[in-house]
Amino acid sequence: MADGMTPFRVIQSHAAEQGSADLSSAGLDATQPGVFGQGAGGQGTSSGGASAIRQTTLKNAIHCSGVGVHGGQKTCMTLKPAEADSGILFRRSDLPGQPTIPALWSQAVESPLCSRIVARDCDASVSTIEHLMAALLGCGIDNVLIEIDGPEVPIMDGSAAPFVFLIECAGIAQLDSARKAIKVLKPVEVSEPHRTARLLPYDGFAVDFAIHFDSKAVGGQRFACEVTPTSFKQEISRARTFGFLHEVDELRKLGLAKGGSLDNAVVVDDDVILNAGGLRYSDEFVRHKALDSIGDLYMAGRPLIASFQGDKAGHALTLRLLQALFAKASNYTEVELVESSVSDELLLAAGA
Repeated sequence: MADGMTPFRVIQSHAAEQGSADLSSAGLDATQPGVFGQGAGGQGTSSGGASAIRQTTLKNAIHCSGVGVHGGQKTCMTLKPAEADSGILFRRSDLPGQPTIPALWSQAVESPLCSRIVARDCDASVSTIEHLMAALLGCGIDNVLIEIDGPEVPIMDGSAAPFVFLIECAGIAQLDSARKAIKVLKPVEVSEPHRTARLLPYDGFAVDFAIHFDSKAVGGQRFACEVTPTSFKQEISRARTFGFLHEVDELRKLGLAKGGSLDNAVVVDDDVILNAGGLRYSDEFVRHKALDSIGDLYMAGRPLIASFQGDKAGHALTLRLLQALFAKASNYTEVELVESSVSDELLLAAGA
């Protein structure tokens, strides 16, 4: 992915009337151009003569392999080009009939410590899809077929950076169909004791995440960011998954973290980071939680035009947030994305 490749841009819609996100305390200005270029009131194809942004896929197939962080099983995975409006598809190449599972909230089930999608017509599933999904969103990939010969996406180094690298190597191809997004029209919120996740109307895509752990090495952290290709790659993609040493034995008794190691996770022992290289960001823990949420939210099936705010939210709560979003048609609308200015450097996409 060239840094000029934007996931999505100006929308064919007026600004939402309710509940705009307040990101000013995090250094973000909702009135300024972000990933959508013009902010509120950007013109669509019906006015101003702007042309529709086209959907994308990969130019070439690309392969990787690695161990699953929870199951510990080695899997091989190939990312392949797909037709317009295919979306993100996982195909279990190791199972009879090679069942295909769309990476959608409607196919997802709550699962401890990861995101998991299941087939509705057979016993097939794929787990730990969130890092790959985040990379696909961050790189602006709308359609891809992911063939995998096991039940879990390889953890790689515990971040989304290896998947960003794979996508960059494969290249990005534009398709003939217009790119679409889900625009949030009303505030949507779900919560449970001490945890909250919400989506707010916003002319772009932004994340604002807060965590708190008793560990001295983690403590309380907050990260807020307007998600663009550059910010995703530089500020989010390299943040690794993390865990606590005192939880490892219990997780393995539950059949989890069998493939976890210092090579694919940050491991914390109270106030000590056990990884020899230390942290990639001073607040790597909360950045990784933001990364997870980006991947989980891409199970909407389209890029979201919204601000996401998470307070200690995990995979299950984010899934419930998507379920709440799509429970009422008045919460959202589907829009086509259009270019705002051919001179904008964000439009210098590969092949554009």
